[in-house]
Amino acid sequence: MDLTAPVAKLPMIGEAYQRRLAKLNIYTIEDLLFHFPFRYEDFSLISNVQSLQAGETVTIQGKILFIKNEFTRNRKFIQKATVIDETGSIDIVWFNQTYLTKTLPPQTAVSLSGRVDIFRKQRALVSPAWEILQGEETIHTGRLVPIYPETYGLSSKWLRAKIKQLLALCANDIKEYLPPQMLKKYSFLALSDAISQIHFPQNFDQSQKARERMMFDEMLFVHLKSLLRKKDWDEKRAAQPFSISKFKGEIQRFWQSLPFRLTNAQNRAVKEIFTDLARNRPMNRLLEGDVGSGKTVVAAIAMYLAFLNGWQSVLMAPTEILANQHFTTISHLLTPLGVNVALQTGSRKTAKNSPDFNVIVGTHALLSKSLTINKPGLIVIDEQHRFGVEQRALLLKKNNLKTTPHVLTMTATPIPRTVALTMYGNLDLSYVDEMPSGRLIVKTWVVPPVKRDGAYRWIRQLIAKKQAQVFIICPFIEESESQITVKAAKKEYERLKNEVFVNERLGLLHGKMKAKEKTMVMENFRRKKLDILVATPVVEVGIDIPGATIIVIEGSERFGLAQLHQLRGRVGRNDRQSYCLLFSESESPQSLSRLKNMEKIYVGAELAQLDLTLRGPGELTGTKQHGIPALKIASFSNAGLIEKTAAEAKALLKTDPTLKNARLLKEKLKTYTIQAVEPN
Repeated sequence: MDLTAPVAKLPMIGEAYQRRLAKLNIYTIEDLLFHFPFRYEDFSLISNVQSLQAGETVTIQGKILFIKNEFTRNRKFIQKATVIDETGSIDIVWFNQTYLTKTLPPQTAVSLSGRVDIFRKQRALVSPAWEILQGEETIHTGRLVPIYPETYGLSSKWLRAKIKQLLALCANDIKEYLPPQMLKKYSFLALSDAISQIHFPQNFDQSQKARERMMFDEMLFVHLKSLLRKKDWDEKRAAQPFSISKFKGEIQRFWQSLPFRLTNAQNRAVKEIFTDLARNRPMNRLLEGDVGSGKTVVAAIAMYLAFLNGWQSVLMAPTEILANQHFTTISHLLTPLGVNVALQTGSRKTAKNSPDFNVIVGTHALLSKSLTINKPGLIVIDEQHRFGVEQRALLLKKNNLKTTPHVLTMTATPIPRTVALTMYGNLDLSYVDEMPSGRLIVKTWVVPPVKRDGAYRWIRQLIAKKQAQVFIICPFIEESESQITVKAAKKEYERLKNEVFVNERLGLLHGKMKAKEKTMVMENFRRKKLDILVATPVVEVGIDIPGATIIVIEGSERFGLAQLHQLRGRVGRNDRQSYCLLFSESESPQSLSRLKNMEKIYVGAELAQLDLTLRGPGELTGTKQHGIPALKIASFSNAGLIEKTAAEAKALLKTDPTLKNARLLKEKLKTYTIQAVEPN
């Protein structure tokens, strides 16, 4: 069987099931095979009926003695059955599954797993898992039963049945791809055994051995793909080296024109970037730093060097707000030096063709076919994870030159070091891990409901003294039936305006507003025509309001620590004391303890690593950790696994640079993809 074939090739999977499987990123037979359970129900204890005690989780096997539907007073059905084995009988109860009377008629041999309870003063199995006994091996009962990531219309029971069939069909088609010496070194299960045992383990020990093998494989794939991309970039692309020594005088005058001194971290990053730009292979560097750490200035210095060497620079940002912010900053820095800076967004265009600019800043509008860029020497991409691979590739191809532009990626998204070193192993990394001098730590407090009114009074007092401008962040734009306890920006704006801050000037900002409306609101806030801006997390990136000194975050327990840190970075951008108030309605000690870390940790990467350890990279109470990709089974918090697989990947490519002697591993890498987590 061809494991790369579409899942539709399997029996009984029509278009409806294909659509549901696609929601779980299952498109091929191999995808289904590698859709691993995230936990197991332990139904391995098979008991006789006579020995059952209330509160036990057990499996019993016997025959249906009788079964019937009972109509209740509240117009619902109960399915009541009696099952008998050689030691006695017990009642079985289900709710609103009327089909069971036909599916499980009397004399049917069944296996049932669940909790023994008391129902109508009698022992009973209530809502147990069940299956008809057709042989010695069971799938849904009487064993460690796998529980899978599900979606509407695709239950774990359906997935178990299909995967069990698939394992029987393709047992001989699962080819081992790891080198024999690696298997021997770590005493790994063979691939076919690992896949079989991860889905239907004989015991917990076997399930753990299977998981260890598959986690190792996935992290090894991540490292290998990253290293191979770096190798391809280094060996197959050529760039125009920039001269530095020729323009020492101009660069010195640029330093002197700055109204501030660069931090040691900024100087270190500039030195690393200049070293890259002087080479004849294209730079591919990630510049990571907290909000307000001065990454844009570092990028502007690189753009100025490109200008001095006769090349154009392009900066692409994910939103118009951020693009406008960069345009303002870069124009302020470079225009006095004779650099023509242009802007290209969906609502504003200042450049028609290449000769019109030396630097162009923009959004996705930069990809427009009508915009020509004749001599792109440097491309800067801000918040890379917010762009698709195809978009970045299109930007790189916007010229007819034989050389590849140098690429600098910037991010303010706090990425755990383990993730950065793994996922961005194909990039050289620079960290701006030092804030400009004069910046004060933003004092942060977790505020319980009982102190909410007091916080409002304090804010009103500071506004009255002209000592504060305030962000109030709500998780959503509008109320949702499923999130009725969470404050929404539109409704909260009206409540605050009419009940809490009746004498203050309030504005509203959210993602569904038109670009011109957003710009107008931001300008009013920047010019201090507004005291308070009620907004969604759209302000997370790219909004610079020097006068803002307080940020209130509603429903703070719903955010990852890294995102809270980014939001906190909207204030504290001057030499005045600023504050971050984390409002939470949660009564969970664990949730509040997690938030308390914000009161004592002020380094983004450290908070991101902590949140990764506490909650993982995927769904985090309704939100995802921005910029962190979703692994199927491995974890970015497993530092030991990351180090081990990184070493194995490097050693493997050192002895076999093209994986010529590991053909099956090379083929597997072609089909392996990692699902990026996109921001909300």
